[in-house]
Amino acid sequence: MKLKAVIFDFDGVIANTEPIHLGAFQRTLDGLGIRLTEEDYYARYLAYDDKTFFRRFLGDRDYEHEEALIAELIQRKSGHYDNLIKGNIEILPGVRNFIEMIAGKYRIAIGSGAMKGEIEDILEFAGIRGLFEIIVCAEDIENCKPAPDVYLEVLRRLNESSSASENISTDECLVIEDSVSGIKAALAAGMKCLAVTNSYSADELSSAHMVRESLSSVGTEDLSALF
Repeated sequence: MKLKAVIFDFDGVIANTEPIHLGAFQRTLDGLGIRLTEEDYYARYLAYDDKTFFRRFLGDRDYEHEEALIAELIQRKSGHYDNLIKGNIEILPGVRNFIEMIAGKYRIAIGSGAMKGEIEDILEFAGIRGLFEIIVCAEDIENCKPAPDVYLEVLRRLNESSSASENISTDECLVIEDSVSGIKAALAAGMKCLAVTNSYSADELSSAHMVRESLSSVGTEDLSALF
């Protein structure tokens, strides 16, 4: 077994955007007179895409949520996110060096529940968009994490890409995650998982194959140890 592809989650792995999403959700829900706490968000809802978040959050509170309302809330949340992210883009420690270290050695992709525009804007701002061959986002999948759909779709696209010289199997992929739901998605896809403690503690992420404080502390020897 040999490592051939590294698939990154985005929020909380590449960019410090989890607090931005939380703030955008809070502002949106304030308009309905509903409070979302930081504790509740991280414990129950982080890693959901926007549609799933609103469905689950409102459903948990027996709040009527027809699809028209969900669509409106997603649009409002997007506006709040755009306002909050301005001047607050932060690429997490070690990310750039890690990506440059593995570039050319493995195929590199992103599998995220974020919206494509959110991902693309930050990658372009950071000057690292060109390092990612494939990006699969919320608009591309039906079931969000902890379902494995996003990572299986990344693999499908990598194998169908014109640059694919040979097929990659699930056990030749490494997923980098920051959430419990994300780890579950990676494992359900049959992939190895490296977790970074940007959003949760090491104990909470212990189901991953390897846990590190940040990508700053991950070297090629760590990747070799996993495969």
